[in-house]
Amino acid sequence: MSRDMNRQGSGALKRNVKFQFSDAYHSILSQSWPNFIYILLLIYLTVNCLFAFEYYFCGPAALTGLSHDPLQRFLDVFFFSVQTLSTIGYGHMSPLNLGANLLVTLESVTGLMGFALVTGIIFSRFARPTARVVFSNVAVINSHDGIPSFIFRIGNERLNQIVEARVNVVLVIDEKTKEGESYRTLYDLDLERSQTPLFTFSWTVVHPISEKSPMYKFTEKTLVEKGAEILVTVTGVDDTFSQTIHSRYSYLPHQILWGHAFVDILERTDESFFIDMDNIHTTRPL
Repeated sequence: MSRDMNRQGSGALKRNVKFQFSDAYHSILSQSWPNFIYILLLIYLTVNCLFAFEYYFCGPAALTGLSHDPLQRFLDVFFFSVQTLSTIGYGHMSPLNLGANLLVTLESVTGLMGFALVTGIIFSRFARPTARVVFSNVAVINSHDGIPSFIFRIGNERLNQIVEARVNVVLVIDEKTKEGESYRTLYDLDLERSQTPLFTFSWTVVHPISEKSPMYKFTEKTLVEKGAEILVTVTGVDDTFSQTIHSRYSYLPHQILWGHAFVDILERTDESFFIDMDNIHTTRPL
């Protein structure tokens, strides 16, 4: 079954949107670390190759110590470009004419601006606050205080606190208008408790399936037929960075267990409580 949102929280919809250079900064920040390093390496090699071609076509007399072999000469100017761009400057090669000196000047400025820009981007990636919220792999539907309820668990994997944490749960289903037009409808699901002043360890989120619930009288078959997906978002303020963080998750019908309950992960001792996060996904049949 297709998703509106991936399990990792990113959008699963494919869009026909053209890349705009004005959004390059946002696109680079949103890349994964492997993709970011790959893009950075590709740009670095491309820039050095472009300057190497310029040095190469300046002629063999443009730089000292150039080889007469074409391939070796290109390698010489490529690594000279690397040394110039990074301001290393070993001194083995140096420009001799005006054209080569102008290229060195341009490349030095490019290197200074480029490394300053990359340093800022890397700092922004490291400084960006992120949430380490774990969601139970499955949700359950069982009787809670005498009312059928949709239940799942979340936990904070960090040792910090998320202040003024809030959970929002939305049911997404396929529906048709009276004219027969198909569309995806979003329904907000009311929760037994949608916010907490301090989210430190775990939180059991409960949606009572009462007569007011969009899921009232739904069955397993109903969820499948309507292409249902339940989207979950968690927001709050990280007490370490004092900045807003968020996390997302989604459940499909086959990830909702009917007639099951979560195993208790809270243990009480004489002095405090113990949370067993290893069992946050564990359920048992009723």
